Amino acid sequence: MATFPVTTGDVLTAAIYNSLTAFTIGSDQTADYTAVLADQYQVLVPMNKATAVAFKIPTNASVAFPIGTAITVLNIGAGTCTISAVTSGTTTVLSAGATAASPTLAQYKTAVCIKTATDTWYVVGGIA
Repeated sequence: MATFPVTTGDVLTAAIYNSLTAFTIGSDQTADYTAVLADQYQVLVPMNKATAVAFKIPTNASVAFPIGTAITVLNIGAGTCTISAVTSGTTTVLSAGATAASPTLAQYKTAVCIKTATDTWYVVGGIA
């Protein structure tokens, strides 16, 4: 799998180029989970719990995701997955869901969390 972001002088090989269209499937998260740097770009984060579970976005001070980062979350468990900030007063999570600050994913729904500013994220996809 390709490593992002690339830097000046990096060589794009056939193996890297061919992997750009594929997701790396992360480990099932069976408890509340806070995003880490390894979750960005083409990694699918599966949430898998029979009851409610939370996917948390940390503050920029905790994990400095680059602006433009996209994190894809897939809820495969029967419980609802809520996407929210670890520290809501610092990190803003916005969506078109019923509750703008806490979008939820039903089973088999997916969403992408996109960082647009230092502590601002938008969540788009199959949210309620």
